[in-house]
Amino acid sequence: MNNPESSLDFNQLTTYSIKDRKSLVSKNDFAAPWKKGGKLSDFIDTLPAILAGNDIRSVIQAITLAAQNKKQVCFAMGGHVIKTGMNPLIIDLMQKKILTMISMNGSCIIHDLEVALTGRTSEDVAGSLQDGSFGMARETSELLNQAIKTADDQSIGLGQAVGEMILAENLPHKHLSLTATGALLKIPVTVHVAIGTDIIHMHPSFNAGACGNASFRDFRIFATQISKLEQGVFINAGSAVIMPEIFLKALTLVRNLGHNLDAFTTISLDFIRQYRSMTNVVNRPTLGKGKGYAIVGHHEILIPLIAAGVIESL
Repeated sequence: MNNPESSLDFNQLTTYSIKDRKSLVSKNDFAAPWKKGGKLSDFIDTLPAILAGNDIRSVIQAITLAAQNKKQVCFAMGGHVIKTGMNPLIIDLMQKKILTMISMNGSCIIHDLEVALTGRTSEDVAGSLQDGSFGMARETSELLNQAIKTADDQSIGLGQAVGEMILAENLPHKHLSLTATGALLKIPVTVHVAIGTDIIHMHPSFNAGACGNASFRDFRIFATQISKLEQGVFINAGSAVIMPEIFLKALTLVRNLGHNLDAFTTISLDFIRQYRSMTNVVNRPTLGKGKGYAIVGHHEILIPLIAAGVIESL
């Protein structure tokens, strides 16, 4: 019986010079060592011109260009962004007129309110789930469900209602609140709620109809801002499902209504590459002249780095 391996003659292999081969990585793209005493802009320049090193420079440039040209820079987020301590940086970008809209899922108003009220947030779920005390903090529910009632009474969005409530109650750490900052600066803060996902929905004072109406008003505000996204930037940080879906629906809505949205930049910042943020934020919406970027990493590192890079560039 013949051995099939013996039928191959390796001596007949065709080769070519590596000098003629196309290579994807060049020494010209390598990182540069850090020199003590340098500036942040110097650090950005030392990053390799490879993969995410290139992408983070492109992201900083896109946000900077949009801010300089007074275009939309929309920041959508999940609750983890607040829980990693990013509120002061986002507020700073709002105050500098870099961010033009903040959008969030329902968990964010819980963390935002608790920070404004006590300077603390993020319940120990594992420690309180067994005895049924998870989500039962009285003040969180009472204040937010009152804001929902106010939103219904005044026919305003949920984000505005929460922010104005925090200011009206003069909560001790209101300067750390995204919704309160939005109310003060007249920057839209939209809240997009999935009923049953947040702790306040378990309390008897919760009015699902009023919450739905307020959240839908925020969707209309969100879509209005997205209609002006041409040459702007949309960032999704840490929302795996809600905000990518909201963005996709708003985008098709405003295109259907005749708004030209072709050349804009989208950015996903998360721990892993999530299906919806990749398809609904980075890839599908930017087909044509747009650009989409996905940078994987911790919010507590990526967001400060990008924010500082934009501020330095401006």
